[in-house]
Amino acid sequence: MLRASLLSLACAALVAVAPSGARAAEPAATPFTLPALPYAVDALAPVIDARTMEIHHGRHHKAYVDNLNAKVAEFPALADASIEDVMANISDYDTAVRNNGGGHYNHSLFWSVMAAPGQGGAPSAALAARITQDFGSDADFRKAFADAAAKQFGSGWAWLIARPDGSLAVTSTPNQDNPLMDVVETRGTPLLGIDVWEHAYYLQYQNKRADYAKAWWDVVDWKAVNTRYEAAMQAKAD
Repeated sequence: MLRASLLSLACAALVAVAPSGARAAEPAATPFTLPALPYAVDALAPVIDARTMEIHHGRHHKAYVDNLNAKVAEFPALADASIEDVMANISDYDTAVRNNGGGHYNHSLFWSVMAAPGQGGAPSAALAARITQDFGSDADFRKAFADAAAKQFGSGWAWLIARPDGSLAVTSTPNQDNPLMDVVETRGTPLLGIDVWEHAYYLQYQNKRADYAKAWWDVVDWKAVNTRYEAAMQAKAD
């Protein structure tokens, strides 16, 4: 009986010193995740070397994801929004969400539209016909795309997009902006995008951005681009 009483007193003492209403801290919401590369880090060589891929994906993209998740406490709507919805309503958020959300969306697309050299296939008949209709030829399209990549001042991206009316256009955006954002001049669904930030190519190409953009065609995954184009046309039809 004495032992039981002492145990009861000890428990009561512990309760007494515990902070009233104290709870374990809840983990911060992390709705956005770094996607795994769909190929080995050296799969795109010799166009993009393994070291560039390791740093670009594992450090740069990861930082965008981490920084975007850090904004959830300030903007709770992020917790339940897709990254596409965030982009479409980017004017509702601050510059940090714009930069880091854009960085996450852009890089996720970038990894997905590349494949090992010789594995990317070709534009589908439907996409090839639309390219010819809107640009005159595949060569003219590639020239327009290369020009957009070369002439984007400073850091940014060049894009092939499907406009809401179904036509195609080549455009560019600064920093981590993209054509889904409600703040850019030319909006549309991104089908293909090339990263022209220096971290995407400088280890291998130094300041020769044009050489990087020219070599990059060898790793474009047209199968993925075709799928994106078909989805964009289906969404337009719906």
